[in-house]
Amino acid sequence: MLTLRLTVAAISIASLAFAQDHVSFATQDGGLIYADVYGTGDRGVVLAHGGQFNKESWEKQALVLAAHGFRVLAFDFRGFGKSRGPGQADLFTAPMHLDVLAAVRYLRKSGAKTVSVVGASFGGSAAANAAIQAVPGEIDRVVLLAAGPGDQPEKFKVPKLLIIAHDDANDDGPRLPKIRLEWEKVPLPKELIVLDGSAHAQFLFQTAQADRVMREILHFLSSR
Repeated sequence: MLTLRLTVAAISIASLAFAQDHVSFATQDGGLIYADVYGTGDRGVVLAHGGQFNKESWEKQALVLAAHGFRVLAFDFRGFGKSRGPGQADLFTAPMHLDVLAAVRYLRKSGAKTVSVVGASFGGSAAANAAIQAVPGEIDRVVLLAAGPGDQPEKFKVPKLLIIAHDDANDDGPRLPKIRLEWEKVPLPKELIVLDGSAHAQFLFQTAQADRVMREILHFLSSR
């Protein structure tokens, strides 16, 4: 098992070594996305937040990833923070995958040799759709936190990891059975990890399983 070199207690120290760069970039449909960049490695990771979060919510995870040699970009989707773009009034119908693609392409242009995406909840669905729509080779791996595998799961071909809590539920009932049905349509390579508890997506990082989630993400992103 991969050992974390950076604990939550060391986050304040790490923040001195991995100061944020504040950047912005355009989407292909005329939107403008604001983001924070951590680290200087040539392995890029895009962090796509859930509907109750923003780019700042990823700070602890971004610092851990940066300490392991990744260059990390956490961005605000259109309609969050200062980011804006067509359709932003409805996050469930807006072309959020274009925000993910813009973030991926920013890292590529900045020198990243590989770029993976970690997406939570609706941000995970946007990440899956981005991987489906991307030029082959643009997105190397995708981690989904309690998210469906996009609008065309059978075309979601890059290596992918789904992490979800067994009892995660919303007003429509448990999420796992519905997501698992869609996950069955996804081609290999793929991996599913079902955790105990009911925490949804990024809320997993507020539980006792936070370190395990981070270890699983690091192991997946670092594997060949």
